[in-house]
Amino acid sequence: MAQIEVQRQPAISVPNAVAPQTGGVQFIPTSLYVGDLDVTVTDEQLFQLFGQVARVASVRICRDLATGRSLGYGYVNYSNPRDAARALDLLNFTPLNNKPIRIMYSQRDPSLRKSGTANIFIKNLDKSIDHKALHDTFSAFGNILSCKISTDGFGQSKGYGFVQFDSEESAQNAIDKLNGMLINDKQVYVGHFLRKQERETTSSKTKFNNVYVKNLSESTTDEDLKTIFGEYGEITSAVIMRDADGKSKCFGFVNFEIADDAAKAVEALNGKKFEEKEWYVGKAQKKSEREHELKSRFEQTVKEAADKLKGMNLYVKNLDDSIDDEKLKELFSEYGKIISCKVMRDPSGVSKGSGFVAFSTPEEASRALAEMNHKLVVSKPLYVALAQKQEERRASLQAQFSQMRPLAIPSVAPRMPMYPSGAPGLGQQFLYGQAPPAIIPQAGFGYQQQLQVHFNRLNNQ
Repeated sequence: MAQIEVQRQPAISVPNAVAPQTGGVQFIPTSLYVGDLDVTVTDEQLFQLFGQVARVASVRICRDLATGRSLGYGYVNYSNPRDAARALDLLNFTPLNNKPIRIMYSQRDPSLRKSGTANIFIKNLDKSIDHKALHDTFSAFGNILSCKISTDGFGQSKGYGFVQFDSEESAQNAIDKLNGMLINDKQVYVGHFLRKQERETTSSKTKFNNVYVKNLSESTTDEDLKTIFGEYGEITSAVIMRDADGKSKCFGFVNFEIADDAAKAVEALNGKKFEEKEWYVGKAQKKSEREHELKSRFEQTVKEAADKLKGMNLYVKNLDDSIDDEKLKELFSEYGKIISCKVMRDPSGVSKGSGFVAFSTPEEASRALAEMNHKLVVSKPLYVALAQKQEERRASLQAQFSQMRPLAIPSVAPRMPMYPSGAPGLGQQFLYGQAPPAIIPQAGFGYQQQLQVHFNRLNNQ
């Protein structure tokens, strides 16, 4: 494991493991989430490892329904909260099949994690710092719900990570004590985690001194830029970019002494015409910033288009390979005016067996859905439904999955196959969250597991 050294850090004792709090209400933490599992780890190995600490009620590694391949995480359930706390304390980051595992209390409700409450962001970390080193450093400030170093596809640290505490007080204390400190000879930034939309809002308010101007006339000179932009404040430099032959590329940069003057120039000159050319004037951006802005604009355009078609766009699957765009349009045209119709295909042009049909009104789409769903077309029953965005599909799957759980049982994970305590490897199935008094019938288990896998995939996208 990587060693971590914090300079100018006061000695702080590490508290004993305590039950995490959720929204001020304590839950009974008998279930553990085990992540970063090597794909070769089996249920029996997990059972044996955690059984060394105390009697295990059940374990389960989550797997892809179609391939049976491990999804890299699982759950271990104890009957006693003290046993779960002891296992977390003793086994966290223990190597299993040569890969350290990462253990957290299982949170049935993901809203706490996604809310960002008591979640902090750490950047400029030394690449040698791993999950355990980060956890050991920040556990001095309170009980940690989750701790993770962000890694690339090769498992190498990206130099930043996240720690979520069970209270805002612990998070603020960690920020106050560690922000700006040297960790392994690198000064780190520690601050509150901001969600994407919050980061974008903060970024849009960032002050700047350097201004980018484009769509210039070829005759425009550096002196022209200085004269025009000089009306708004003191300029330190103004240059028009030119090619190897000295020909203007019709864009340039103007740097102001004061950021407020740069903002005034952008507001006054953007969109103004000079020599029949309409100038674009804005904040000079790095390539990564421009790419991020373009991506955000594209996503917004897609969202607006989806919102516009809400209730009018149908998703159709189980199409025969012989059905193309024209045939699909013919099938649905009797129900109203079709504004777009597309069969989805792979890169080689082979039909994926699904497509979309968009009508001009929700009423037309509703009629088509009622008439065409389950209708036989080339000996195959069609599946027709309203097209949904990813977050809507996720919410729908979550709702279906929640309704299938027995309400009277305070389980911490869905019903699924387990190794029961005292009998590993028998393949019996029990309600997750209970000790195994007897074998419980698994009616409807396959569909429930399928919903769980779909939901997991959506969350990982």
